[in-house]
Amino acid sequence: MFKYLVLLLKGCAMGMADVVPGVSGGTIAFISGIYGELLDSIRSFDTEAVRLLGRFRLGEFWHHINGNFLLAVFAGIAVAVFSLARLMTYLLANHPIEVWSFFFGLIIASALWVAREVTRWSATSAIGLLLGAGIAFWITVATPAQTPDTWWFVMLSGAIAICAMILPGISGAFILLLLGKYQFILQAVSELNIPVLALFAVGACAGIISFSHLLSWLLRKHHDLTVSLLMGFMIGSLNKVWPWKQTVEYYADSHGALHPLVERNMLPAGPEAHLWQGMALAVAGFLLIYAIEYVGRCVARRMNPAEK
Repeated sequence: MFKYLVLLLKGCAMGMADVVPGVSGGTIAFISGIYGELLDSIRSFDTEAVRLLGRFRLGEFWHHINGNFLLAVFAGIAVAVFSLARLMTYLLANHPIEVWSFFFGLIIASALWVAREVTRWSATSAIGLLLGAGIAFWITVATPAQTPDTWWFVMLSGAIAICAMILPGISGAFILLLLGKYQFILQAVSELNIPVLALFAVGACAGIISFSHLLSWLLRKHHDLTVSLLMGFMIGSLNKVWPWKQTVEYYADSHGALHPLVERNMLPAGPEAHLWQGMALAVAGFLLIYAIEYVGRCVARRMNPAEK
């Protein structure tokens, strides 16, 4: 039971990150030590799983897909998303510098942590790092689009965003922002708009199952290159998470409220920059990663006393 409570809390942390445009739940999964098992569990939804389910061998099906693990993690994600959607909307609207500072420090520490997973740095790893950073940076400066609210595009948005959500450094929430669907989906979550959420979930399931196979294969066959690429994603995403911004262009949601559409990074200046608060929260975010790692080691020792 303790093991699944820990997994639930890790899922909650992933869900908290996924709500914020610029922060990836995949980053939290990576640093909390469940990334590999998460990918393997998701990709276990294969023809064998369909065969077992079709024959109503539910116990074998549940065991095949590592159901207890997935249930705990995704329950935690769901709890965080549905409980924190309004809170994060409020914090981003009223305390943006503090929120972005915290995640800025968290991502820097995450990138340093992930660097230790590269077994041997080489020219190929360095190219992967630069390529990942370049792709993530390009995504952060891309201009969000105005897109339709039709059923097929909601499903497509779910498929694309969920792939980003399991990539450390690539924010699924920010991908939704680029697709013009972040506020639309966040509003659906807040209002429990079941038809929209169901369409989004169908697209997300299709996307994550297919993408997890590719990513799991890459980690097995090209581990160092893939990890360095993921580290690059984190570094490139720092452009989006920089706390001090100037809004260049706004967009109006369905209620007529204005939200930032295009922003430009700037240096902190003046008392309204909340420089000391931002620096303190950046340090707190940085230290949180190592606190999570320490707790993870303690939990592992408790669950495996022989490893002490």
